[in-house]
Amino acid sequence: MLFKHLSRLLPATGIRLYATAEKSALATLRKKTGYTFANCKKALELHNNDLAKAEQWLKEQATAMGWSKATKLEGRNTAQGLIGVLVQRNVGAMVEVNCETDFVARNASFQRFVQVASAACVRHLEKVESDANLTKVGLNSEALKQIVLDDGKSLGDHLALMIGTVGENASLNRAICYKVPDSIQLTGYVHPAPSEEIPHDVPLLGKYGSLVAFKSEHSTVQEGANVAELSPAQVARKVCQHIVGMKPERIGVPGKDEPAADKDDETCLIHQEYLVDPAYTVGEVLEANRLQIVDFQRFACGEKSQSEEQNVRAATN
Repeated sequence: MLFKHLSRLLPATGIRLYATAEKSALATLRKKTGYTFANCKKALELHNNDLAKAEQWLKEQATAMGWSKATKLEGRNTAQGLIGVLVQRNVGAMVEVNCETDFVARNASFQRFVQVASAACVRHLEKVESDANLTKVGLNSEALKQIVLDDGKSLGDHLALMIGTVGENASLNRAICYKVPDSIQLTGYVHPAPSEEIPHDVPLLGKYGSLVAFKSEHSTVQEGANVAELSPAQVARKVCQHIVGMKPERIGVPGKDEPAADKDDETCLIHQEYLVDPAYTVGEVLEANRLQIVDFQRFACGEKSQSEEQNVRAATN
């Protein structure tokens, strides 16, 4: 009687153990890849619960489906998106990636792609031969798509994969990259600014961004009589913030460029009222802190930019 009871119990137990293992594999695959329950289940079924093979199959299918999806969605307006800014030592990059809706711009897959694109631009410029002063490289959509990542796939491939995941059109719009010698420093800023400290090797994401190359004559500078001492990088970053908010069109040359008659119409950086403290102009802040802006770039997500700003490689004194 006991033997009959056990014989009925063991097969059921085996089935339950198999089902548990199957659920565990499914949960692991979903967490690792981010793909849907149905797709992960199908991948495991096709490969006898082999996680490695199932993951590889999912990636191949996603790429194929992504390109198909990207082709179908191509041409649909992409006015939303994010700006990515990354500065690493003597190289900095600012990238604009667009999508159709703000909802997708908040999607984790889309944001990861913007970060990947930003880091890819930095690595791309590290391989570019430097000019004597500032090396400035603009990349348009097609140039961005051709950048190859460490996994052997292009940014265009990764874009298609992301499109297949989020389900709406997206585009690599433009990028500006700086590479500087030791005499020049770089800093960047995005708005809205992150609410918490972001590691230096992680790209910043926002709707607006700025990238600034600057020179400093000493290690500790003071922004004003009533402000605590700040480092050159801290002051330059505040100028980055000013550039995002006030949208200057050029740096300006003291003694050559005259202030605008109406301060609200001022487009020359050095003559604009300093956003952080309007009692000073940006030029006064730079002079007081012995800083020189070598070059700057500002991106606003969705804006129409001039082709000259996207396809330029120049050295600036």
